[in-house]
Amino acid sequence: MATEIRVPTLGESVSEATVGTWFKKVGDAIKADEPLLELETDKVTIEVPAPSAGVLTEIVAQAGETVGLGALLGQIAAGAGAAAAAPAAAAEKKAEPVAAAPAAQPAAAAPAASSMPPAPSAGKLLAENNLSADQVDGSGKRGQVLKGDVLAAVAKGISAPAASEPVKVQARAPSTTEDVVREERVKMTRLRQTIARRLKDAQNTAAMLTTYNEVDMSAVMSLRNRYKDIFEKKHGVKLGFMGFFTKAVTHALKEIPAVNAEIDGTDVIYKNFCHIGVAVGTDKGLVVPVVRDADQMSIAEIEKDIGRLGKLARDGQLSMADMQGGTFTISNGGVYGSLMSSPILNAPQSGILGMHKIQDRPVVVGGQIVIRPMMYLALSYDHRMVDGKEAVTFLVRVKDSLEDPERLVLDL
Repeated sequence: MATEIRVPTLGESVSEATVGTWFKKVGDAIKADEPLLELETDKVTIEVPAPSAGVLTEIVAQAGETVGLGALLGQIAAGAGAAAAAPAAAAEKKAEPVAAAPAAQPAAAAPAASSMPPAPSAGKLLAENNLSADQVDGSGKRGQVLKGDVLAAVAKGISAPAASEPVKVQARAPSTTEDVVREERVKMTRLRQTIARRLKDAQNTAAMLTTYNEVDMSAVMSLRNRYKDIFEKKHGVKLGFMGFFTKAVTHALKEIPAVNAEIDGTDVIYKNFCHIGVAVGTDKGLVVPVVRDADQMSIAEIEKDIGRLGKLARDGQLSMADMQGGTFTISNGGVYGSLMSSPILNAPQSGILGMHKIQDRPVVVGGQIVIRPMMYLALSYDHRMVDGKEAVTFLVRVKDSLEDPERLVLDL
């Protein structure tokens, strides 16, 4: 008996995915719960485990195909003999082309007989799912497409023809003949398409503005150098800068709640909790896992959670739950050497803090020119929600906490 491999539930608001890499090929023996393939969604890449042990007898959805929820991906047959059964069945079909011809004739007549327009309810469903009647097998009289036929087609993951996909439209001018051979055209991954769409939507929707400041990192660096070895021995994680920044941000968010809020239509939703998104660069693109309830965590707990999420992100193992619910985001471009940038909002959030490279610079302290490790900070915010005074005050509070980290311990 064959076991079907179908697209699992992909998470809230995710209705389709792109088939990535198949780890097995037809004829391979597999174990129950063994990873079979990757599915790439708008937000994360997930592995689909084998629903049962047996032999992979059929791959229905090939790499690169778009599939919907519940769509058939392949089939598994129980027992080792299934591996030989699949090739044998294929050989039997090739050996008897004459016998198959009479059965194929009625099917060939189906398109001509299905010239009858789809039922009104079916036509509405076809339009909603961007499908055409010739993509669906009709079960009504004279091949008419009924509502149930469309529902069945959608459940199987049938999607609109590739020709209607906007990604196929090329807006750029054609390259010269000598340049074409030196170009490489690669389709954007679903994650990269989503990143591009969300960032552009944020620019088009929010009244985005950025305010800047700089922070003297001497106190934090001194504290870190003094306790990093003891900290790592006790907590099993290195003491970095993200723990201090995250804690400083949560303190500032409590004082300036508008930066931790979001706009929903004509309403403002104030979040009485701090779920801090931490932007992580991966081979597949930028992802933002979330440290939940960071305001209730110690610096050690924050560092542990950031380390855990960072590893999951780099390994492509983040779940949908790891990515959802953020109320504010921190982006650390300094690890790549960025001296200054203006981060783009992670919609629907109202604020994002950009960290940058620590650089020794001359500054005036007490009337004297001294060399200090300085970092530029950038706060991008939605001016529809956050006033300039609130944004500047927020950034000054973050600066104060970092230049006098004892304030974080004393909750000042």
